[in-house]
Amino acid sequence: MPDADELVADALTAVRGTDVRQAERQLDRLMVGTGATDAAAAVDAALLRRLVRGLGRLWPRGWQPVDLDRITTRRLDARAAGLLRDAMAAQRREQAEPVPAWWDDQLGELSAEVRGDDRGVLAGWAAREGLDRVDALRTAVDVLALVESLPPIAVLRPPPGSTGAATTRAVGTARSGSPMLDRVRALLAKAESTTFPAEAEALTGKAQELIARHSIDEALLAAGAATGDQPGGVRLSTDPPYAGAKALLVQEVAAANRCEAVWSDDLGFTTVLGWPADLVAVELLYTSLLVQATAAMLRGRAERKPGSGRRTKVWDESFLNAFALRIGERLRAATDAAAAETAGAERLLPVLAKRGEAVQERLETLFPGVTRHRLSVRDAEGWSSGTSAADRASLDVGDGRKPRQVPGRR
Repeated sequence: MPDADELVADALTAVRGTDVRQAERQLDRLMVGTGATDAAAAVDAALLRRLVRGLGRLWPRGWQPVDLDRITTRRLDARAAGLLRDAMAAQRREQAEPVPAWWDDQLGELSAEVRGDDRGVLAGWAAREGLDRVDALRTAVDVLALVESLPPIAVLRPPPGSTGAATTRAVGTARSGSPMLDRVRALLAKAESTTFPAEAEALTGKAQELIARHSIDEALLAAGAATGDQPGGVRLSTDPPYAGAKALLVQEVAAANRCEAVWSDDLGFTTVLGWPADLVAVELLYTSLLVQATAAMLRGRAERKPGSGRRTKVWDESFLNAFALRIGERLRAATDAAAAETAGAERLLPVLAKRGEAVQERLETLFPGVTRHRLSVRDAEGWSSGTSAADRASLDVGDGRKPRQVPGRR
């Protein structure tokens, strides 16, 4: 009888092929195992070992725990993602130091933790999911095939065990205890919950104004200090449906906050590059605006004229594209207004220009072959409705205030 590692390798080869019957035969061989008294445990251990090795090879290739969880859920299902989380927790024990704090934060957010010892990972996961032995093995082989097939992506932050992992500043997370961010979250929560579009847009505009002022303060203070900070990056989900419209919304929000965005359609995410405070802003705003855009789209559907003869999907896409572009214009206007009201503008422009150049250099380094995607509009009614939805209220929240003085500067 072959050993457990050979059985796993044969099953993996079969599932990658096109012969469904051969894949099922190899799955049956996994069920039988090595013929020993502990055959099932040996197969489980072999599957976990290979999965852990595969995960370890992905981290230096740019993948992070949240990225893997997202793509596993997208390409397989939530049960498969549950097994992946358990495997990531098991692999965490083998990671070379140093392990950055943001890495463990991601695992914690995913509830990736080993329950018991590694020997019972597969069996424990199957029991929690209510899977029989055949379905558990099939899912495990599918997860392994996915992990071993993923391509390299941009390395946004040094992974565990690498140079710089111990000192890398966590960027792009929205969990900071900043009072300003708490105010922004509160404004966006109100914008998402209100049934009045005008109020939602005014609240969003106020949030962007606060974010822009905070970003300007950060830029000016950093310009006067010797810091080693560099532009970082985050990946935001842009899964179907309407993945292109979601990517456009990310791009518009990123541009309003002096960031760059690159859409990876095949992987279901958009990478945003920028400075730490700006990345937090993009993540917060995009998440909220996606909720608002979806709600506005559903309201717009209900307002359509009966018998318009247009397909809902085409109308939706045009609506969301128009919404994204118009919201982007208004967010940029709020950002520009905040900059204009800042005292010491003569220092601000060169500082922002320098930071913008650094972000652009980061973009060219990580994505040398990036191309542009042309936007197409196929429904004029949907476009008009989407523009109106983003334009019902002015985002001008100016109140005649005098120019602000940057804290700590005169």
